[in-house]
Amino acid sequence: MNVLNKLEIPFKGLSDGVHEFEYHVSDAFFEAIEYSDVKKGNVSAKISLDKQPGMMQLHFRINGYVTLTCDRCLEDFNFPIDTEDHLIVKIGPEPGEESEEVIIIADTEYKLQLWHYIYEYISLQVPYRKTHPEDENGNSTCDPEQIKRIEDLNSENRADPRWDALKNLKLDD
Repeated sequence: MNVLNKLEIPFKGLSDGVHEFEYHVSDAFFEAIEYSDVKKGNVSAKISLDKQPGMMQLHFRINGYVTLTCDRCLEDFNFPIDTEDHLIVKIGPEPGEESEEVIIIADTEYKLQLWHYIYEYISLQVPYRKTHPEDENGNSTCDPEQIKRIEDLNSENRADPRWDALKNLKLDD
């Protein structure tokens, strides 16, 4: 069975009221998602489902960590994930999406696939610029050897001789 298919709630047989679910996502989850920027992680997703006639309200509490590659030194590091999100699921004749937090599923559905929402909520926590966190003194915790190599490359004078002629131009204001 596909690891993504395990992240579902068969809601048709549930009575009205609040139901609690807990899912654990790890490396296999991220590897199963084809275009995932995250390839490793250890995340717990606790979901509280409030089933009501014609709709369900889901409260997601997601925490753990994902392994990211630092944009600065290219070393992997663990990035903490801690988020709470809400989703309202309405049941109607036509599936659709009213907003980012409200979806409509067909009244013929009997289960709700959660993997997409869990992945989306985790992905929204990943920063655009992924770098090692700073220590308590505000210093980078990146690999010092790699940072030294980058600084050495930046300090070398790499002037392009084709542009040297422009330095002699006198511009009148």
